[in-house]
Amino acid sequence: MQQLENNNLDSSQLYELEKFGRIINSYGVNFAVYSVGGELAMLCEADRFKSDAKQLIEYGRQAIEKKKSNSNEINPVIRKFGENNLVLAVVLETMRINNNQPEIIGTALIDLGCMSSVGPEKSCDIENADNIKTDENFFIDMLRLIAEKFDVQTKAGEQIEKVSTELARVYEELVLLHKINTNMKVTEADSNFLQMACDSLTEIVFVEGIAILLEKNVNGEHQFVIAAGSGLIDIDEHTADTLYSRISDEINGGKEALLDSEVDTPFKYDWPDSVKNIIAVPLCSKEKGESSFSNRIQDGSYIMGLMVAINRIGKQDFDSTDVKLFNSVASGCAVFIENRRLFKDIKELFIGSLKALTSSIDAKDNYTHGHSDRVAFISRWIAERLSEQDQLEEEQLHKVYLAGLLHDIGKIGIDETVLRKTGKLTEQEYQRIKMHPSIGAGILLEIKQMKDIVPGVLCHHERIDGRGYPNGLTGEQIPLIGKIIGLADSFDAMTSKRTYRDAMSVEQALIEIEKGLGTQFDERIGRIFLSSNVYQLWEIMRDGFSEIYRSSAFAEYGTAAVGMLIK
Repeated sequence: MQQLENNNLDSSQLYELEKFGRIINSYGVNFAVYSVGGELAMLCEADRFKSDAKQLIEYGRQAIEKKKSNSNEINPVIRKFGENNLVLAVVLETMRINNNQPEIIGTALIDLGCMSSVGPEKSCDIENADNIKTDENFFIDMLRLIAEKFDVQTKAGEQIEKVSTELARVYEELVLLHKINTNMKVTEADSNFLQMACDSLTEIVFVEGIAILLEKNVNGEHQFVIAAGSGLIDIDEHTADTLYSRISDEINGGKEALLDSEVDTPFKYDWPDSVKNIIAVPLCSKEKGESSFSNRIQDGSYIMGLMVAINRIGKQDFDSTDVKLFNSVASGCAVFIENRRLFKDIKELFIGSLKALTSSIDAKDNYTHGHSDRVAFISRWIAERLSEQDQLEEEQLHKVYLAGLLHDIGKIGIDETVLRKTGKLTEQEYQRIKMHPSIGAGILLEIKQMKDIVPGVLCHHERIDGRGYPNGLTGEQIPLIGKIIGLADSFDAMTSKRTYRDAMSVEQALIEIEKGLGTQFDERIGRIFLSSNVYQLWEIMRDGFSEIYRSSAFAEYGTAAVGMLIK
């Protein structure tokens, strides 16, 4: 097997192709990979005959040219070259990080050689020919399999991109909700606050028109009137009354909002010709007050206002994501109007979104369930002990907590079969595991407000002696937040049961940390942790963690941290 230079395949791709080449060789035929750089990236020969490298390069180039000229091809197409000596070829595509389009990286080729004919330059053991797989369709299927495997990797790259985009979108929504709540000032006029809510919402959800309607006393009569809005939307008294009646029916029927469009089915209700699709959510109050709209809705509250938008831009219709966001904004507006809504509920929604993300990562491996929560808690514990000496700002404690919570986010880009493997990892598998800090940092870098969290995610596997990863940093090159998270991560890993070993006792873990001071762990950070009441920490985590987690004191860790992040 020859691995040649000047190719654009990464180490993991070469590893997969090498394995495939050895399998192909076992059937007495040769395997090669042509790189888009114009050379063979790999040539695996089975010792039965020699392949013509120049000819394989030409076939690889032709396969790519044909692929480019037939851009509408969907499934991997196996092409055949040669008259006497058959060569099968398939174009390989994959996804590059931060690239939304599949990219051709080369051509995989199987040289059947003497299996199609025996020439003077191709020695073949004819007596053992029956031991060689001679079915051409078999090798076609094999090539199709390797092409499909690269296609799966392409989809995995797309998934990472989607996760990054989704996290950025959720973050924008969190910023919006926080902005609404932080602008709840008693001296602020209703119209200013509600207009700010409309304008901010339409920066995320693009619509032709949006309005907030509130119940007002107009000439001695109670009616819904527009209090704020933007775009093309016209709601008169009759339309407002109709909206109130219809949304009451929808909410009492178990829906979260009034949604209507003609995308999949005809409109449920009659609307003006200008309306293509519509969403309306209620602004609710627990108190009836002086309202003449006395219908109590399903949860026992009263509708005191409406938020309505028409004609979604960029999508065919409003969807469930829009419903949740509109309801959140409407709830925020209702809080402002009542001046009673608890800000704490919204902040818990923020941290809940982050915890949902980290929980989905922990769920990849039952043995690491709750790991992210515990590392965040331990990291804050260490930072608080350090603050007793260095007077860290509260903001720094919050950043440490969030970095601990998100430290393993990059594992979303690692194959579950590798994460869950019970036996010893191969070198290639270990190299894949070592990519998760970089993947996690790459995801979070998409959100500029998280730039101070990234060093903790990127550097939590660095070691003082330089033997860590991904960058082999030493000593003071490692940021403080990375040192803290690394120690917290190691302590939780030591004291947790894994597929390949039982959990250590606290005493054993502390001994191991002591041994690692100055090599794996920072001497000062490690001493501060060892001198703290680790057994109290352990008792909190193991005996009362669930109760503490539900308590307001523990919840404030996350909500306060998110509040710091998006202020």
